Amino acid sequence: MIVTYPFSAVVGLDDLKLALVLNAVSPRAGGVLVRGEKGTAKSTIVRALAAQLPAVNVVPGCRFACDPAAPDAGCPDGPHEPGGQGLERPAALVELPVGASEDRLVGSLDVERALTEGVKAFEPGLLAAAHRGVLYVDEVNLLHDHLVDLLLDAAALGTCYVERESVSVRHAARFLLVGTMNPEEGELRPQLLDRFGLTVEVKASRNPDERAEVVRRRLAFDADPGAFAARWAAEEAALASRIAQARARVPGVRLPDARLRQIATVCAAFEVDGLRADLVTASTAIAHAAWQGRDVVTTEDVRAAARLSLPHRRRRDPFDAPGLDEALLDELLARTSGDEEDPDDPDGRGPDISGPSGPEGSPTAAGDGTPPPGGPQGGSDDGGLESSDGPQGELEGGPEGGGGGADGGRGRERPFDGRYSSSADDPEGTAPSVTGEGALKEQSGQVAGVAVPYRVPLLEVPGVGEGAAGRRSRSRTPHGRATGSRRPAGRVRDLHVTATVLAAAPHQLRRGRRGPGLILREDDLREVVREGREGNLVLFVVDASGSMAARKRMTAVKTAVLSLLLDAYQRRDKVGLVTFRGQGAAVALPPTSSVEAGAARLRSLPTGGRTPLAAGLARAAEVLRVERLRDPARRPLLVLVTDGRATAGGDVDRAAALLEGTAAVVVDCESGPVRLGLAVRLAARLRARLVPLDSLADLGSVVRDHRKAV
Repeated sequence: MIVTYPFSAVVGLDDLKLALVLNAVSPRAGGVLVRGEKGTAKSTIVRALAAQLPAVNVVPGCRFACDPAAPDAGCPDGPHEPGGQGLERPAALVELPVGASEDRLVGSLDVERALTEGVKAFEPGLLAAAHRGVLYVDEVNLLHDHLVDLLLDAAALGTCYVERESVSVRHAARFLLVGTMNPEEGELRPQLLDRFGLTVEVKASRNPDERAEVVRRRLAFDADPGAFAARWAAEEAALASRIAQARARVPGVRLPDARLRQIATVCAAFEVDGLRADLVTASTAIAHAAWQGRDVVTTEDVRAAARLSLPHRRRRDPFDAPGLDEALLDELLARTSGDEEDPDDPDGRGPDISGPSGPEGSPTAAGDGTPPPGGPQGGSDDGGLESSDGPQGELEGGPEGGGGGADGGRGRERPFDGRYSSSADDPEGTAPSVTGEGALKEQSGQVAGVAVPYRVPLLEVPGVGEGAAGRRSRSRTPHGRATGSRRPAGRVRDLHVTATVLAAAPHQLRRGRRGPGLILREDDLREVVREGREGNLVLFVVDASGSMAARKRMTAVKTAVLSLLLDAYQRRDKVGLVTFRGQGAAVALPPTSSVEAGAARLRSLPTGGRTPLAAGLARAAEVLRVERLRDPARRPLLVLVTDGRATAGGDVDRAAALLEGTAAVVVDCESGPVRLGLAVRLAARLRARLVPLDSLADLGSVVRDHRKAV
């Protein structure tokens, strides 16, 4: 028997414990996203939560965990008679692997029965197994995009729809969604982020005594898990009992209209998108009141709920870290803490939004009665990138300034600290003006500043590759969306059932088929062709010579490169940086997955001297040659940032020939009323896409506006 680490034995992480417990009390809180650095017990505490959930009563033999008291009328294993005999079992904890296939998530045709018995049967996936339990996604930010889309649909509707391979199935899929992620490995899509009701930022304690206690307990657990768990059995039993009592208390908790107005005021003041924040905060406040043993929601409950439900909804840019100004929150709560009586609600009960809560705490959405398992309905799914201003702080500890600054806005600049914190002070997501008065004076050998980064358009490698999963270029991947079928080159690893059946069907009479099932031959087999997105090697080759070191131009160049770096980070690319100035070129950053290292090198990049363009191209070709040996499946994208001048070094045409066949983009930095068009000719020589520097940000704005329009 596998013994899990006791929930009560986890040291610290009070906010995380509270968020998980509130979801155990009332799944209407909408799930938990746990953000934090590596090695902070994120996975340990989530797995420990499952043992604290009340057991569920299921219909015996039902693969979809139907409740015998109210079975799903459309259950594929049904129909079930209401009120039948049930079987009690622990709430399921289902883990969704990052590399899971679409079939594994939603289910598919039962291949074995289809081929041997000729029966069209459905084999349920992980969403069915997680119904009335916990769906846990470790490293949720690394989940493939097509799986994210499926997960979003199920979380929003409480139902999984499968329409594929002659199978048409609908089944209930209401679950508590818990995800963990390390922000260093990339951020979440805004749509998925908003589906998590609560979020918690976790960090390892810097207190030596606490750290020592963590190690002491972990060593004791590893030495004898059973004995360690037995020592904490009393605390675990008390916690499970308190959760069960709070669950029973939830339907009777009253949310007075004064507290509801308080929630609405707080959400409006923090300028969150849509109404999902209001719904989640209200549901979480009700759960917190039940957890504290109260029958009426108080300001204390609203504050606890807002601290967990609002930070990630204030993000406007994918690179923003969640945060909440707790001083502002306290000010808003104090200003709206009056308990004046509503003339339309003299008994103070407020609207009936607590709703029913069955044995598993199944949620009911406001308005249309649709159960939203992954979070209440009503929020905006546009994932807007408009930035907000105002300070942001950490969830743990007191309020901290950050995020919004007084220098926000187009044409203004702020120093960049080398980290991937975002453009919170650029409300429209536009580029900083390259002609603003804030540009830093640049002289030979000095370091230019960096303005606020902006979003850039998608730059992708032409064709279809087969590299590591990412979000940039088209690729054939083992986990992408099915786009067709093909004859296998060797052993079949991903059988395409429909194509196989269609290939075998015309030959059944000739092969002597007389009963159910198919008679197959090896040449009938077909495998799935899947297409997704891959990450690329984005190699930046930056001209840092004197011709680029004009007072304003280098600041604009660095800002553009930083923006492209951040785009590469979001799309899960590897990045490298080659610079050329003076008498030669240097690899400022060998290819790496760390955009922070690239940003730090960019910030300290000196400029000045002659322009050895040929040396820069030759060095880039050498870096790409070595990387092709190390990672042949990862396709490169060369991003050359230059004005095209060459005042030193060798033959540019000969150096460009070394890059023959490499996908490239030339960012033309030439400015002024008289232009020589050297970068234009260089782009033609490299067969590269040409992007003027001053239009790079405008292209990003066009892409963003188009996505909003559609």
